[in-house]
Amino acid sequence: MNIILMGLPGAGKGTQASEIIKKYPIPHISTGDMFRKAIKDETELGKEAKSFMDRGELVPDEVTVGIVKERISEDDAKKGFLLDGFPRTIEQAEALNSILEDLGREIDAVVNIDVPEEELMNRLTGRRICEICGTTYHLVFNPPKVEGTCDLEGGKLYQREDDNPETVANRLDVNIKQSKPILDFYSQKGVLKNIDGSKNINEVTEDVITILESLK
Repeated sequence: MNIILMGLPGAGKGTQASEIIKKYPIPHISTGDMFRKAIKDETELGKEAKSFMDRGELVPDEVTVGIVKERISEDDAKKGFLLDGFPRTIEQAEALNSILEDLGREIDAVVNIDVPEEELMNRLTGRRICEICGTTYHLVFNPPKVEGTCDLEGGKLYQREDDNPETVANRLDVNIKQSKPILDFYSQKGVLKNIDGSKNINEVTEDVITILESLK
């Protein structure tokens, strides 16, 4: 079972990824994990990626794609994988397609957790953090007992700059533009499965599992 997990920031990908790998014996492979592993194992591509990262430069597609190929060729991924954070561009999607063809494999499903932009704004701008102990709250999902005050230390709660509405709106806009051609690419291949991510977490998980069970 070869799966790609997609969704905008705040859609709940991390939560659903953890539920998927609890149920299915496949590795959860994120872009960051792949780079860290390749660098730690000191593969040639890992060394090359590190040289770009050390200079503060973006790792070129050919290096990223090579690291993906190395990772999904490893023993633990031979029965399947859950890719998260890759592909990020249409060029990467096409390269992944070629890699899998060479390996005699294919993507079984691209699970896209779809949440309306307004809901994502509410989720992403509602986070507040205690200035003393760093405890995280959410104005809707996990509010403090006293507005603006940490339950544990009594510290003032603040909003990170990354969580302010303007920053979040820009981030979502970039991600929407980036993901659309990739979703279209997989839709044309007939493997895109859209999930309503605005439901509660357990219902979303049930919908994801229903789709994955149908692939068996």
